[in-house]
Amino acid sequence: MEAGCRKGRGVGPKRTEPTTNNYCLTLSYDGSAYHGWQYQPDKISIQQTLEEAIAEIVQEKVHVTASGRTDAGVHAMGQVANVRLATRLDERTLCKAINAKLPLDIRIQSVRIAVMDFNAIRHAQRKRYRYVLQDGDHGNVFARNYCWYLPKRLDLSAMQQAAALIQGEHDFACFQTAGSPRKSTVRTVYAADVRRVSLELWNPIYIEVEANGFLYNMMRNIVGTLVKVGQGREPVSWVRDVIADRDRRRAGCAAPARGLYLCCVEYPTSVFLSPAASPYDDSDGCDRLEGQTNENGL
Repeated sequence: MEAGCRKGRGVGPKRTEPTTNNYCLTLSYDGSAYHGWQYQPDKISIQQTLEEAIAEIVQEKVHVTASGRTDAGVHAMGQVANVRLATRLDERTLCKAINAKLPLDIRIQSVRIAVMDFNAIRHAQRKRYRYVLQDGDHGNVFARNYCWYLPKRLDLSAMQQAAALIQGEHDFACFQTAGSPRKSTVRTVYAADVRRVSLELWNPIYIEVEANGFLYNMMRNIVGTLVKVGQGREPVSWVRDVIADRDRRRAGCAAPARGLYLCCVEYPTSVFLSPAASPYDDSDGCDRLEGQTNENGL
């Protein structure tokens, strides 16, 4: 045996301290059983469930910041959050480890390392939400808890014309529910699409809106307003007047939370230090969510 081998006998590799990184998580969840994202002392939330799962792995209390606080019953296909952790686990292994601790209605889609000052709220550039409607006599009974059911057929063309009036930069005070005031109610809507989708069991209507930010309940109030037009209760031009008046009382009702999905959040690529690591394949977790549907077509 060589001298070098004898010298190293019984001496293992030098242990290194865990590296502290700022991790960006992309996750999806079924919000049905939760009282929204934000931690609440006496109610179960997405944030609490996720923080407890991660704490089990790193053996210390953690704080997770999401791109936005979804309300009770709201779902997500591409929520984004960040958390600072000291761990030896690589991103893919960390992703798998967190999922092993989470209930099946919350899944981490991907993990990547971000710059230390990355904040999921502050650095978000765009968000896209989808709302699912089911209209008409015949619908998918299995999707009843994941959409807003309306017994009469909606005028899709009128809703599409009304949605076009929402696009652009406007003061959207009319779509803000009281309770979470912002410094400014001006937002830019890049896209507002209304389309009917042909699926195996039903033909739902998807309303998707992409903007540089959303006011409290803005998406649900937009949907309620477009539905009012689709029901023939108001003309298309009424939407323009609602926006101009900046009066929440003039707009439609807030659509039920169960039909709302946070699709994805966009960030500048400069905040990421590593590619997204997914437990499923080698692609970016957000990319996997483009066009993703579940067994109900949602």
